Amino acid sequence: MGKLHRELQLTADGSHTLFIREMDEHYHSVNGAIQESRHVFIEAGLKQLKKENLRIVEIGFGTGLNTFLTLLETSSPVEYHTIERYPLSMDIIQSLNYGKIIDPEKRELFLSLHTAPWNKPVKITASFILHKVIGDSNTCEFPKQTDLVYFDAFAPDKQPEMWNPEIFAKLYDCMQTGGILTTYCAKGSVRRMMQEAGYSVERIPGPPGKREMIRAVK
Repeated sequence: MGKLHRELQLTADGSHTLFIREMDEHYHSVNGAIQESRHVFIEAGLKQLKKENLRIVEIGFGTGLNTFLTLLETSSPVEYHTIERYPLSMDIIQSLNYGKIIDPEKRELFLSLHTAPWNKPVKITASFILHKVIGDSNTCEFPKQTDLVYFDAFAPDKQPEMWNPEIFAKLYDCMQTGGILTTYCAKGSVRRMMQEAGYSVERIPGPPGKREMIRAVK
């Protein structure tokens, strides 16, 4: 996976994604990377929580798009923990157009998410602490009292080892009551794993090009 070729591609909303030819898999929806991330993680997740001092866990840092949108959307303190097994190279990161499209004046903030050291908490802004971890989400420890989980692993048919009852149970145990887990995936098998872990699970309208997605609440 770490040696796979990642090809830069434009999606329908003008924002970039990466395509892994060996997996036949994109990092984001070809119908629009930015609009998918906003819909699935910001609108269906972040904006549903009416509280300050958020602790967020992201499964799959990837291009940093979800992190960047979250940083721009929040003004109260955030601890953002994100796990990535195969970090991208800086030449790929610098070619992504998210900063230019979303907020050209904040482009340096996007780059700072990627240049921040791994495996230690780093203050990106006065209110946003980023803790990137290189590792496998199946074996990593998650922070306690988590408010929000972005589950953004590759699709279950491409990366089945990431979608298992144990990881959803482990995430459930680390979350606050009322905490939200959101993912673009809507597969019945995934929904059932979440229900078995204890979540209240609902299918809600998905982003453009996808009929449904899952939001789970503890």
